[in-house]
Amino acid sequence: MSQLFTPAEIGPLTVPNRIVVAPMCQYSAADGCAGDWHLQHLMTLAMSGAGLVVVEATAVERAGRITHGCLGLYSDANEAALARALAAARAVALPGTRFGIQIGHAGRKGSSERPWEGGRALKPDADPWPVVAASAIAFDEGWHRPKAFDEADMARIGEAFVAAALRAARIGFDMVELHMAHGYLLHNVMSPVSNRRDDRFGGSRANRFAWPLEVAVKVRAALPRHIALGARITGQDWLDDGLQVEDAVALAGALKEIGLDFACLSSGGIHPHARVVVAPGYQVPFAREVKARTGLATRAVGLIARPEHAEAVIADGSATQVALGRAILDDPRWGWHAAEALGATLALPPQYARAGARAWPGAALARPRAG
Repeated sequence: MSQLFTPAEIGPLTVPNRIVVAPMCQYSAADGCAGDWHLQHLMTLAMSGAGLVVVEATAVERAGRITHGCLGLYSDANEAALARALAAARAVALPGTRFGIQIGHAGRKGSSERPWEGGRALKPDADPWPVVAASAIAFDEGWHRPKAFDEADMARIGEAFVAAALRAARIGFDMVELHMAHGYLLHNVMSPVSNRRDDRFGGSRANRFAWPLEVAVKVRAALPRHIALGARITGQDWLDDGLQVEDAVALAGALKEIGLDFACLSSGGIHPHARVVVAPGYQVPFAREVKARTGLATRAVGLIARPEHAEAVIADGSATQVALGRAILDDPRWGWHAAEALGATLALPPQYARAGARAWPGAALARPRAG
């Protein structure tokens, strides 16, 4: 029996299988508002066969966006637009599909161009905005120099996280994920690479972790208990003086004590010149270590593209779930094809049932990359 297609309990949330669509920025919003692109995108992901679909990184305040096109949950207009997209996705989703959202703040990596525009800092004529960070250190040469945040900034941003989480709850999301990775603000505060403060928010690991953990406490207290809450965290900064897997274990343990339900283990993003060693499943060891040492449910992500690989990650206990991003953009029916490959049963929409392998002999010809 396929372990990938067994249900999972993530805190208060039951998901029908272990496949997760990872949050993937679309850079296609208008002042944070989801539009028709998001409508078709989320409806497509809802039919992928994944048990959980996580909406892209969503800014908790306007100045917390990465680009002008980033999704947000900082206004009533944002909330209404995303509610429309989520309702459409739920209307076509496979039975049991759950929906989550990742909320975060870009910090010093904000006020930048969309990737297809170059991905650098916005030029003066492109409506840039001031950015904040733990310390006044730019992400790289040519990037905006951030303001080192003060306690007023921390209070405002912390409340923005709470407000965005409450908007997500009103919209009807089943899960909220705090973005604590990829060099964005909460990760920026925790990493010694980017946090050079000499006050009570810098120096020791306890000091650097204090404010992000405070944000997590406030969000957990505000969210209804039927909504699962977790975080994407970094397993490795890929720099000798950066965060290591021991830090991920410590952070995950603290998040578990606060009442969070899972951790998604990613890595990198804190510095453009980090030496990331990329290979299939290269971040799985981080998820395995955190799960084994804390007992917290974990999600593995990163170059997991083949059904057999995803199955192995679950079957050997390395992670509770596997998250796929580009693999599902490449094959929007990845879950359907994984079920075929692994001998599992997935409830297909009756409108499309005649395209299933059992109904259409041409299925084998249509999948030259199967396995």
